[in-house]
Amino acid sequence: MATLNFENTQIAFAYKNNKELIRDYQIFRLINQGWLVKLGTSMASKLINAGIKTPIAIGMRPTVYAVFCGGDDLQQTTYKIDKLYHYKVKCILDYGVEGKESEADFARTEKAIKEAILFAAKNDAVDIVSSKFTGLIPFSILEKLHAKQNLTNDELTIYRKAKDRIYSISKLAYDNNVSLFVDAEESWIQQPLDDLTFELMQQFNREKPIIYNTFQLYRKDRLAYFKQEVQRANKEGIIYAAKLVRGAYMEKEADRAKVLNYENPIQHTKENTDKDYNAALQFAIENINTVAVCVATHNEQSTLLATTLMQQNNLPKNHPNIHFSQLFGMSDQITFNLAAEGYNAGKYMPYGPVKDVIPYLIRRAQENTSVAGQMGRELKLLKQEVKRRKLVTF
Repeated sequence: MATLNFENTQIAFAYKNNKELIRDYQIFRLINQGWLVKLGTSMASKLINAGIKTPIAIGMRPTVYAVFCGGDDLQQTTYKIDKLYHYKVKCILDYGVEGKESEADFARTEKAIKEAILFAAKNDAVDIVSSKFTGLIPFSILEKLHAKQNLTNDELTIYRKAKDRIYSISKLAYDNNVSLFVDAEESWIQQPLDDLTFELMQQFNREKPIIYNTFQLYRKDRLAYFKQEVQRANKEGIIYAAKLVRGAYMEKEADRAKVLNYENPIQHTKENTDKDYNAALQFAIENINTVAVCVATHNEQSTLLATTLMQQNNLPKNHPNIHFSQLFGMSDQITFNLAAEGYNAGKYMPYGPVKDVIPYLIRRAQENTSVAGQMGRELKLLKQEVKRRKLVTF
């Protein structure tokens, strides 16, 4: 049995031509400067709040947008999807437009997600679509529901309409045999999303995993909650499907807890997060007959643990209930080496107009610079491949 080698940059970056490789190397050199990312994201956020997006979009399109996003729409994204599939890497489509609150915006988001599902149904390179329910339900309503506050009549009408939209999206995914990932959100709006996602699993996860909930294991309570939900699903004859991530709102969670004077829900140390993540991973794989799992991580140790557990449990590399995924533009050494060995490996591919995905790009920059060593690792491997191709002398 071949051993995974995450140092193999020839496989990891085979899909990049020399120009793309040099571009990415230069961009990651900049991203590796934490102070520069903080300054840039702070300035970008202020400009967005002031309604000034065009200058940011112009600067981002040939740089970070090109590295981390597929394109303005599905048609533009197809080139990158096909390119990845040539190397046995599938795509998880993610309409990356966030923070919209109007009825017209919700309708556009619904239309975009449904288009992605129908696109996936006809494309072997895509079998999963990601969705943010905050693009379909006002944040303020989710906040009230989480706090167990009563909604006004107008809010109830809006919420019921949102649930109808979400059900319609989920039914379309089910009818077309396309899995639907439901993204995790901030802790103070998460419970109503968990409840709604379980309701959808009750409808659509009887025969196979269609609806996936997302668990952010940097939260202290998520491991126990994940096990509880799996046990609950087992009693009802439901296949519980979960995407396991470490988490995306660390600084935001800490800031809010401090301001409102409550205990920070985030783990005290990265080691605790890693421990819970790996425990959730082990639990999922050991219960794989009734659980489906997406190992969504840039952590090489957790990835190797997953493959080891699969071997120990005599599971085939391409088991239909086990997927691996990383963000497009990152951790290619994991995705492409997994795919080359026959595992179900995919890239999380956001797309959408550059002006509208700026919040996504800002969050990615903030998230990844907060993970110790992540950018340094990306840069080291890119540099290694640039050197191997003899493109630059260091």
